[in-house]
Amino acid sequence: MASSPKTTSATRSKTRRAWVFDLDNTLHDASPHIFPHINRSMTAYLERHLQLDSEAAGRLRQHYWHRYGATLLGLMRHHGTDPHHFLAETHRFADLPAMVVREPGLRAALLRLPGSKLVFSNSPARYARAVLEALRIADLFDGIFSIESAGFRPKPQPQGFRRILRAAGLVPERCVMVEDSLENLRAAKKLGMKTVWITREPRTPGYVDVSLSSVRLLPRAAAKLH
Repeated sequence: MASSPKTTSATRSKTRRAWVFDLDNTLHDASPHIFPHINRSMTAYLERHLQLDSEAAGRLRQHYWHRYGATLLGLMRHHGTDPHHFLAETHRFADLPAMVVREPGLRAALLRLPGSKLVFSNSPARYARAVLEALRIADLFDGIFSIESAGFRPKPQPQGFRRILRAAGLVPERCVMVEDSLENLRAAKKLGMKTVWITREPRTPGYVDVSLSSVRLLPRAAAKLH
């Protein structure tokens, strides 16, 4: 199961700032090694459990991802898939630390951010913890909110956001959502959160307060998020 926030005044305070971080492609680069592995594992899972060929499984996986925000939701709704089994089977890694692409200076940058820090990811809790350990930043976070702790309501669904905010004792107006996904940032903004887009795109939509090429630049931009 997903871990709950540590019992600290930081996570319970409704006045102190909270930084809510996405995990993949925000705190680390999942594109070179991890995402391809997960995509292959998900396609293989659909092949085995739905008796599909590789091409059909790939199409269905993408269809559910676009429609529901997560392949898992489509499988649960239309095929009765056990979510815990799916997550365990599709997030197995022979050597996860070797696949994590770390940015130098990440830990130092996070240490410079005042306030509590949380991870809110559509990935399973066990995987999220393992990635934070590989990044050597796990001790900097007050809580990890995963797809399980969101009640299998992945971002950008507002129900998952609200569940996380209640569990952490936070108000949206004191939270900053740091993400690489515009859809997730749009949902966070509608709830009243400040938004930081991790991207190299030159144009920024109106619901993004700050865009940065790297999380390492957050301390410089913190003053703009009051």
